[in-house]
Amino acid sequence: MRFAFTFDRATEVGLLLAGITRRNSVVLVDDEWFTARFGAWTVRTPLANVAGASTGGPYHWWKAVGVRLSLGDRGLTFGSSTRAGVCVVFHEPVRGLDPWGLVRHPGLTVTVERPDELVACLGGGHRPGDEEVA
Repeated sequence: MRFAFTFDRATEVGLLLAGITRRNSVVLVDDEWFTARFGAWTVRTPLANVAGASTGGPYHWWKAVGVRLSLGDRGLTFGSSTRAGVCVVFHEPVRGLDPWGLVRHPGLTVTVERPDELVACLGGGHRPGDEEVA
């Protein structure tokens, strides 16, 4: 399945300056892989590594727009909108922010269209009380 990112008018120009556009931002889920591409950044992991997912938002723009690293838990955000998103939690932390994989991320928040469908596609299963990444 293919999930496009939701772009807010107010954030789209700023993201364009960072090389992040509608054309190079997508979440793909197939029988084997979860892939999130956001401009030059990509998270790709076997679908079996996805522990769960849940919807969230709305978010503050300074926490959710752009490529963001949470200093609290090393969670990563690929954010194009403040309205809603999906927090994907992994069994094993994944590469994403730096090209060498020195920082690994236990979760990824993505602001896609049809967030409920993405959660359903990933099987939900996000445990109550888990913190969101964004």
